[in-house]
Amino acid sequence: MNRVRTQLTILAALALSLAQPAQATVLGTAYPSMAPINRYLMDPGAEAALAKSAAPVAISRNATVMVLHRDGYQTVVKGTNGFTCLVERAWMSAFDDPSFWNPKMRGPVCYNPAASRTVRLYTLYRTELVLRGLSKTQMFENIDAAFVAKKLPPPEPGAMSYMMSKNGKLGDGVGPWHPHLMFYASKADAARDGISWGADLPGSPVVFNSDYQKMPEPETIFMVPVGKWSDGTPARSMSHM
Repeated sequence: MNRVRTQLTILAALALSLAQPAQATVLGTAYPSMAPINRYLMDPGAEAALAKSAAPVAISRNATVMVLHRDGYQTVVKGTNGFTCLVERAWMSAFDDPSFWNPKMRGPVCYNPAASRTVRLYTLYRTELVLRGLSKTQMFENIDAAFVAKKLPPPEPGAMSYMMSKNGKLGDGVGPWHPHLMFYASKADAARDGISWGADLPGSPVVFNSDYQKMPEPETIFMVPVGKWSDGTPARSMSHM
């Protein structure tokens, strides 16, 4: 169970290094700085399809879809149900993650309406700072300042997302790992919400991602693994992880 919780924490934070220290060392030497921007880009059509694969088709078919371009994320499909699907890159992980600049990482996610109005903004803003060429320290300071100035709101009540794509790539040697849901709460309310969710208690499927407490975005995350991929096919049992 401890191993499963460790993997879940890595997954939700988009911390792309594997649990094994040797692999983390290799990754740490492989991605010391940002690669040329074209290495992070995809064919727009393929990226749109990958983004939509984060959630069941009943949700994603009517969702807004955003694709990364050289100057940031752009909407390529205007949805009608309030959901937003996009593919996150490695720079959404913790600033001290050795794979922060891994150009091969692809993390499909579909935000529900509440998360689209709030949590999605964190991805867009951090990506903007990356593309402006800021250092990690500058990015951290800018994000923190944006929250203080109320340019970045805390997660709206009810904010959650789907990460159920079997086609994602969460790092070297890590494929899509396991389908799961992510529920967002205010960082300030993390301890209270953790208790009310029963997170990390024996037998509870809810995992509290404490790594987000050290990140500048005003969020914390609770993760719940599910048994099927977005296309309805069964995922392997958590007992085998």
